[in-house]
Amino acid sequence: MKVIKIIGIALFSLFLIACGGKEEKKKEGFSYEKKPEVSSKDESNPNDVVITSNDAMQFNKKEIKVQAGKKVKITLKHIGKMDKNVMGHNFVLLKQGVDLVKFGNKAATARANNYIPEGDDVIAHTKLIGGGETAVIEFEAPEVGTYQFLCSFPGHYALMKGKFIVE
Repeated sequence: MKVIKIIGIALFSLFLIACGGKEEKKKEGFSYEKKPEVSSKDESNPNDVVITSNDAMQFNKKEIKVQAGKKVKITLKHIGKMDKNVMGHNFVLLKQGVDLVKFGNKAATARANNYIPEGDDVIAHTKLIGGGETAVIEFEAPEVGTYQFLCSFPGHYALMKGKFIVE
């Protein structure tokens, strides 16, 4: 019984030593910096918006608010790794009254035009981008109201959509 106690104490001591007091060893020539967080807005201009997309078919925003009568700058960053032919994303701002589902289905057939169907349903859109890429668009804010935005890559609009509110 005494031997079991000694072995138990020794194992417990080893466990404590192994779990604490270690300094993280860093390799020479490498930088260990924390990744900066992606800001959703430039605080100096609320109409400068950064929106991210990923390989899980998600935007990081479901709602964007901008001020009326001013220029809007949308920066779309694809933070995933997949190619645009597999997991391409764009940002498409629709005019008021456009049916999102009908537009999304129509867009799926517009491959030759980067999934932007012909017509006048769109206020502004970015190009289609893949993992690690960024696209920027600038346009005048539409009139006060609520609009819809989406990714028009086939099937993505079901998850990748949101409200664009002009105040």
